Amino acid sequence: MPRIAYVNGRYVAHADAVVHIEDRGYQFADGVYEVCEVARCFIVDMPRHLARLDRSLRELSIGWPVTPGVLPIILREVVRRNHVTDGLVYLQVTRGVASRDFVFPAGTKPSLVVTARKADPAAAAKRAESGIKVLTVPENRWDRVDIKSVGLLPNVLAKQKAKEAGAQEAWFVDADGTVKEGGSSNAWIITRDGVLVTRPAEHGILRGITRTTLFDVAAKLGLKIEERGFSVAEAKAAREVFISSATTIAMPVVAIDGAPVANGHPGSITLSLRQAFFDIAEKSPA
Repeated sequence: MPRIAYVNGRYVAHADAVVHIEDRGYQFADGVYEVCEVARCFIVDMPRHLARLDRSLRELSIGWPVTPGVLPIILREVVRRNHVTDGLVYLQVTRGVASRDFVFPAGTKPSLVVTARKADPAAAAKRAESGIKVLTVPENRWDRVDIKSVGLLPNVLAKQKAKEAGAQEAWFVDADGTVKEGGSSNAWIITRDGVLVTRPAEHGILRGITRTTLFDVAAKLGLKIEERGFSVAEAKAAREVFISSATTIAMPVVAIDGAPVANGHPGSITLSLRQAFFDIAEKSPA
């Protein structure tokens, strides 16, 4: 079956899905996005994702492209038309189409694109069994990374550098050696006494939805969390390290800049978080 996309009010074949050449998302990266996991025919944490979308739109003074109550219907329909039981659904909102000018255009309707694709949960589980490697890179992004903007070129370059080094994720690091977050994930460590540590999300990182839900998971498992910064050196000396995102959940990190974390294998606490996540996360029927 061909893939189907939603583009500004129409469900079209994925191969025929297009936007105008003067869409401001294309010309200025003037837009935001969200990615929701689809698992076992449920869209995971959809209300939290849509709440963050609302915040991103307000921060950039972009209006909703459809009424907020309609968007979940569109997401479900795109998932249904693509027969996705496990995978992801992606939505992107831009300021819309207007003659190229840096200032906000007047009266422009925001653009909405939604796509979905399948994923293999068995492959993700296998990756978690072996863990991933991380490469650190200097922070070089704009100051408003708390907005989930489509302007991701520094992330692209960082993740490409990681791939060329044989790693699967890049961590942005401040000049003082403090870890900020990954190219497409939040960063966590677990101390020798079993405390989960992640950087506060008030400034400098994106408030990940999976990150937020992991607070609920940790509470259910009786695990303590500290929101504070941690250095690359502390991460390398940690009991466990992992990343979190909608597409990875809690993914063990077994090496940082080529140095193994602990014994170089996924840790039991990270795997327990991963195992418990779906039972605790909010699930909306797709």
